[in-house]
Amino acid sequence: MLKLKAVRSSGLSRRTLGLTAAAAALTLPLSACGGSAGVTPAQGDMALGAAEGAKVTVVEYASVTCGHCAAWQAEVWPRFKAKYVDTNKVRYVFREFPTAPQAVAVAGFLIARCAGERQYFDVIDDVMASQAEWQAGTPPSQSLQRIATSAGLNDQQFEACLSDREAIAAMDQRIKAGLDAGVTGTPTFFVNGEKLADSSLEALSAAIDPLLEG
Repeated sequence: MLKLKAVRSSGLSRRTLGLTAAAAALTLPLSACGGSAGVTPAQGDMALGAAEGAKVTVVEYASVTCGHCAAWQAEVWPRFKAKYVDTNKVRYVFREFPTAPQAVAVAGFLIARCAGERQYFDVIDDVMASQAEWQAGTPPSQSLQRIATSAGLNDQQFEACLSDREAIAAMDQRIKAGLDAGVTGTPTFFVNGEKLADSSLEALSAAIDPLLEG
């Protein structure tokens, strides 16, 4: 059974907690953090950079509760984005793959979706960055509610977001697709369908650059 103490401290309803936990329960067999998929577009994909069908597509499976993912987001993403995404050299696809604590990860992803496409990646970045707050003793639910408010969601919308059965069902399918693809941990990167063992910018560049030149 999922431990929801951190989420309960926000005063969220038991109904909301139950729905969020139900979606999160699908990820229980996964490793907490650290760990294939091809380039075939998946329903619900969130992407930046080059258009679909680009010469190079980089897919990242990540969780907003994964420390390694947060470190990559803070240390590598800004340079990767400047080099490949902002220049439209690469299509970057982000796929949600909740890891422990799963209920918090699912809630974070639901909030990002409710914030809309224009704010989606900003919310993902904010939730990952808030891991430092959790380590300092701030309940994750408090951080999530603050982030939701910053994204323009009021309390009623926040509650509705976390109890949206349709959105939870869609996430259910995305999680299953990741599991079917063989993803077992986060972050996991693929370049044109080839899994990388190293997520450093150097390793990513070594895989990407020859494809751009070919």
